[in-house]
Amino acid sequence: MPVNDGGSVMHVDFDGDYWEEHYDGRAAHGVRQPTAHLVAEVGDLAPGTALDAGCGEGADAVWLASRGWRVTAVDLAATALRRGREHAENLGADVADRIDWVRADLTTWTPPGDGFDLVCSHYVHSTASTGTLVRRLAASVAPNGTLLVVGHHPSDPHHPGQPPRAAEAQVTAEEMAAGLGPDWDVLVAGTRTRSAAGGPHGHGGTSRDAVLRARRRP
Repeated sequence: MPVNDGGSVMHVDFDGDYWEEHYDGRAAHGVRQPTAHLVAEVGDLAPGTALDAGCGEGADAVWLASRGWRVTAVDLAATALRRGREHAENLGADVADRIDWVRADLTTWTPPGDGFDLVCSHYVHSTASTGTLVRRLAASVAPNGTLLVVGHHPSDPHHPGQPPRAAEAQVTAEEMAAGLGPDWDVLVAGTRTRSAAGGPHGHGGTSRDAVLRARRRP
């Protein structure tokens, strides 16, 4: 759990107990909007199969499913998955039946099948290193598929309601891109700002995010 040193968090165990307490300890916030970077980067792609890694309460998975994607939504917190499933069911079978909800730890879980047309992950706080997580996600992308990873940039201010900041929760796009092999075309790798109200925690202000979008070569 967090260890504070002069107001900064040095270490957090982002394990199952932490995330279950995180979601179970706060009320659901109604229908959340999808992550702004997902809408911007994926809106022009033809629907296919998608992996939403670290899906939280499912706003991104639901958005993808509503656009015709077949989504595997993975998270460690049972409470978050339940809320995501309820949100999808409220929108009807056309959306709910397109999403498979999976409780699993991304640091050890092996996705099924031959790869996804899209693998996306937003603001994941993992116990694994950034390079390890990106490589695992990249291995789940099918040839010609897209990888989209968004993280909190080290210069991003910490807002109320966010999980504690630790080294594992901060990353640059260059660090994420370094985890890819030579069979990738990096299309976007940089720092972008967004209204923090459009992020995963619904607080106000402006956030700075590290954004990586890459395409796996055939």
